[in-house]
Amino acid sequence: MANRYVLIGGGLASAAAAKALRVADPEGRVTLVTSEVDPPYRRPHLSKALWKGGDVAKAMLDVASSGVEVRTGRTAKAVDVDGRRVELDDGETLDYDQLLLATGARARSLPVLPAAPPVVAYRSLADYRVARERSGEGKRALVVGGGFVGAELAAGLRDVGTDVHMVFPETALGANRFPDGLARAVTERYVSRGVSVHAGTTIESAERAGQCVRVRLGDGFVGEFDLVAVGVGAAPNTELAAAAGLQVSDGVEVDAALRALDPDGRPVPGVFAAGDVAAFPWPEPFARGRIEHEDAAVTMGAHAGRQMAAAAHGQAPAPYEHLPFFYSDLFDDGYEAVGRLDGRLQTFEDWQRPAEEGVVYYLDEGRVVGVLLWNTWGQVDAARELVLAAQRVTPASLAGRLPR
Repeated sequence: MANRYVLIGGGLASAAAAKALRVADPEGRVTLVTSEVDPPYRRPHLSKALWKGGDVAKAMLDVASSGVEVRTGRTAKAVDVDGRRVELDDGETLDYDQLLLATGARARSLPVLPAAPPVVAYRSLADYRVARERSGEGKRALVVGGGFVGAELAAGLRDVGTDVHMVFPETALGANRFPDGLARAVTERYVSRGVSVHAGTTIESAERAGQCVRVRLGDGFVGEFDLVAVGVGAAPNTELAAAAGLQVSDGVEVDAALRALDPDGRPVPGVFAAGDVAAFPWPEPFARGRIEHEDAAVTMGAHAGRQMAAAAHGQAPAPYEHLPFFYSDLFDDGYEAVGRLDGRLQTFEDWQRPAEEGVVYYLDEGRVVGVLLWNTWGQVDAARELVLAAQRVTPASLAGRLPR
């Protein structure tokens, strides 16, 4: 009898797991369940490619053509790990041999703002459709948050002619991740591109004004916006796992092979977790934790798929040992990075052109724990090797370490 695999979640991790399962167990039955009305798609496109003329169709991940059964608009309500059964919101049950929890994370909202469009806690294709409809020439948008999503979305909205304002509590864009000089330079570039930046302040009040939202900021600015897009981080969707009795912290706890754990730290037979929701043991020198980036979701999802097939065939587990990289595009600037980008750490800046092209190293107790490649390409593997080496270095020894 064919093995039955059930994947909960419609993101990159779940799609990557489905494709890996198709290779590892071609005869297996694979069912993917997602609460979104859209089939799996590339979530990073929502703040990147789709604002640069990308077609929504190119963002879609075609897993159904490989024989994967895709259930859209369906929510898993409960998991019986002893009976190996998933209950859906309409009462249907799905038996499984191997289960993947790739439930992802949900965008955080702000209580001070209305909870419906034109306000969106930006994370889904549905949010993109709202944003796209309410942006462009003659439209005004407020982007709340100066992190990855906020910075990318503000650039995208401005590129299509929207009058964009940004508000965030930090002193500059990327102030929590970048050295001070680079953060200030990025902020100045946003201003030069027509973005009105309200740094060091927050939303004081908000109310509906017809089809718009009237917002008052802490710096005294008052404006009406056709769109308010919130990008202030995300919280992992751990409720399903917690109700099933799995070990949950800031994510679903997994072992090195991405097997979900019980409260005593033992692997739960037949249950795996991957992607934004999984709290996994990073390679040394990092501690356990989650990472919400594309490379992590794809590589972890694919590894989980292979491990599910291995478990179904009685094969030994293999550890997930990849240190993911991440990237971003900010108008004409772009970067790739690995490890921890924490503005509180000691940094060494090795610039070809200050704040325009070069490498920033992040050090903790004399070891490189993060590398930022600013407008510098083709060095991700070398940067990863440097971080994983976990060797003590002096800042001066890093000059010219990676080609700039």
